[in-house]
Amino acid sequence: MLLELHISNYALIDKLHIQFYKGFNIITGETGAGKSIVLGALGLVMGQRADLNVLQVKDRKCTVEALFNIKDYQLQEFFEREELDYDDQTILRREISPAGKSRAFINDTPVTIKVLQELALRLIDIHSQHQNLELGNHSFQLNLVDMVAENGKLLVEYGKTFRASQKQSKILHDLQNEAEKARADLDYFQFQFQQLDEAKLKENEQQELELEQATLEHAEEIKTTFGQFGEDMDGEELGLLIRLKEYVGQFGKLAEVMPKGKEVAERLESCYLELKDLVADCADVAERAEHDPERIQLVSERLDMIYALQQKFRVGSVEELLALKDEYDQKIGQIASFDDEIEDAEKNLVVLQAEVNKQAEELSKRRNAVAGRITGSVEEVLQKLGMVNAVFKLRFNPMEHAGPSGLDDLSFAFSANKNGQPQDIAKIASGGEISRVMLALKTLITDSKALPTIIFDEIDTGISGEVALKMGGILKEMSANVQIINITHLPQIAGKGEHHFKVYKFDEADRTYTSIRQLGADERIEELAQMLSGANASETARKTARELLG
Repeated sequence: MLLELHISNYALIDKLHIQFYKGFNIITGETGAGKSIVLGALGLVMGQRADLNVLQVKDRKCTVEALFNIKDYQLQEFFEREELDYDDQTILRREISPAGKSRAFINDTPVTIKVLQELALRLIDIHSQHQNLELGNHSFQLNLVDMVAENGKLLVEYGKTFRASQKQSKILHDLQNEAEKARADLDYFQFQFQQLDEAKLKENEQQELELEQATLEHAEEIKTTFGQFGEDMDGEELGLLIRLKEYVGQFGKLAEVMPKGKEVAERLESCYLELKDLVADCADVAERAEHDPERIQLVSERLDMIYALQQKFRVGSVEELLALKDEYDQKIGQIASFDDEIEDAEKNLVVLQAEVNKQAEELSKRRNAVAGRITGSVEEVLQKLGMVNAVFKLRFNPMEHAGPSGLDDLSFAFSANKNGQPQDIAKIASGGEISRVMLALKTLITDSKALPTIIFDEIDTGISGEVALKMGGILKEMSANVQIINITHLPQIAGKGEHHFKVYKFDEADRTYTSIRQLGADERIEELAQMLSGANASETARKTARELLG
């Protein structure tokens, strides 16, 4: 439950500390005193949007801090999931800086607004006139039924399964689209691959062919040059090798009389051997060099084919052509594998959809199981509130396909008149009737102990007299299970409270401020008397106030 609320520099509030209690807490105050300001501040720690307008003093930060006792609400799993320190007494804090930056904390650990909001919504429910308008919203109606049916855990599991099913459905759809597009391209891929495959290309082939082509086209020149070199070097009459060999012998003889002769002889011998080897190589080249028109034609045609492929595919090498061939091969193989992937995706989707339907049917079963209890309980409370002929029904309209909330399209039907035909509640119920129906529904939530704290913001709109007394009694009964904080303008309801707080305005220097304080016994009598008869309460009003306080 909500134990304390600290507010600093929010709207007309400078500094405020409120301590709330278990049971039935009442908040009263004149119109415009600032009751909505206190609720607005509490809304900050519930993750509601804020801006710089909330700062009373623009160069000071705004802080709202709420202390909750969460001991009995099994929230340890939430704290573990969000890696937060758990404490039976947990603090939710929100800060708005003068620069407009918003920060959120749980037990002094920074968290996102989404995490703060998730925890706050498990701790407190603020019922306002806006929520009355939501009574006609089918999602709101379904959420109320799920609270009573205690479907929280099942809804979480169903949500995971449903989202997984949606994701798998998208995977299948994308695969089918890709396969359809790929099949349209298959002929093109196969034609391109076949052309490259039939070319029988090899790495480095282009460089080798270009070299061979140059050699073949200069075969006569090569044969003449290499052959003539061999003849000149090793001819029988004027051959350089013969003369060189003779000089090797002559310098060898001189080696016996002078060292230089030996050196020259050795160097000439080395030259002789190198030249002899070179002559042999040239003779071999000259012998093999032949003008071969047929081979020239073949090499030329092969290179023309390679150049044509490079131009067509806009690449500059055989290696790039081979890479393209592999790419087309992979695309063809991928298209062939689409059928297997689609089959697997379809099987996975069938399994997930079966689980979705199973969980959705369980949700429907649990919702229908509490329908009678909800109808009976709401009608019983409405009768206590003076609507003796009220009829309240839950209409389940099964959906063909499961949606985010299951297979149920739920609507609330209502009739306030005898023998009236129940119709959609949003279309026929008045403001006062909707307030009473909402209160009746809230009693179901308190019975299920789904929330530690419920705040009612003038739920008594549109009622008075004896009905107001009965509403006060119902709120008092509800407070046995959960903490009730009720903002009211009716003394009949205020008199039922166990703890009474008054919101008021005061002036200080050149500013107007809003504050709140708890009333003592005598102050409560005076407050109720003023609510009954105005600012100058009569003794009769005070007597009535004492009677209302029991």
